[in-house]
Amino acid sequence: MPVRLPSRLSFHKYQGLGNDFILVDNRHQPQPCLTPEEAVALCNRRFGVGADGVIFLLPGQEGADFSMRLFNSDGSEAEMCGNGIRCLARFLQDLGIPGQDGAYQIHTLAGRIVPQVRPDGLVTVDMGIPRLLAGQIPTTLAKPEEKVVRQPLQVGGREWAVTAVSMGNPHCVVFLEEGGSLEELDLERVGPLFEHHPAFPERTNTEFAQVLSPTRLRLRVWERGAGATLACGTGACAVLVAAVLEERAESQATVELPGGNLEIRWDPSTQHVWMTGPALHVFSGTTAG
Repeated sequence: MPVRLPSRLSFHKYQGLGNDFILVDNRHQPQPCLTPEEAVALCNRRFGVGADGVIFLLPGQEGADFSMRLFNSDGSEAEMCGNGIRCLARFLQDLGIPGQDGAYQIHTLAGRIVPQVRPDGLVTVDMGIPRLLAGQIPTTLAKPEEKVVRQPLQVGGREWAVTAVSMGNPHCVVFLEEGGSLEELDLERVGPLFEHHPAFPERTNTEFAQVLSPTRLRLRVWERGAGATLACGTGACAVLVAAVLEERAESQATVELPGGNLEIRWDPSTQHVWMTGPALHVFSGTTAG
């Protein structure tokens, strides 16, 4: 039986390319007002509101304007979420907090992230510098001071060539070679095997990608703690970085996800990754409890 929903909780549902979140205004206290178990109940699509995760807007710390915490639909906590932080920026605007030129300094468990709501309604996010060393990701696929690029990994009875990237959270990227089909990939079977592989001690998000051209990539994602989702912002960033490392793509590309497209750029001068995409309010409500 699901955990009972929290009583009289005001919430706001947002989505970024179909990656959906429950937003809670938590500025009255520095810690999330819900337990992970209550977040799981809210995310339940039959007995709750339904979402891939619950995002809490908290007071700022370490000089940031605000802080963000995220409980996944399984109750685990994510360091950061690209689609989620775009939704948080849109939420701040809807609360009447405009930010400086539409930009907000957000403290996350992955460090400070800066989303900016543009005049056209899209949100551009400075995702920071990707972490490429095995010890930073973390993974045991290489020595801690080495990169993991096209490393062999045995999963589900076959060998895959994987590239590992951290965007503040761990990602394992697999490019399907010519003849491979994303549509025919049994994501529900292989996704959990990658997520819980012992080579990733903190589990991992996994992206299966195809290169359509040097400036256009397509992917399906299995998110750590949420399963198959329609979009993953940090995953799209990780795929572009991996494609550049594998010399498959240019440093700026359109990334196609099941829920829509993101524009991703890895700036060669600053090494920062930039993501641009939509974030939309769906509805608001209050739980009966």
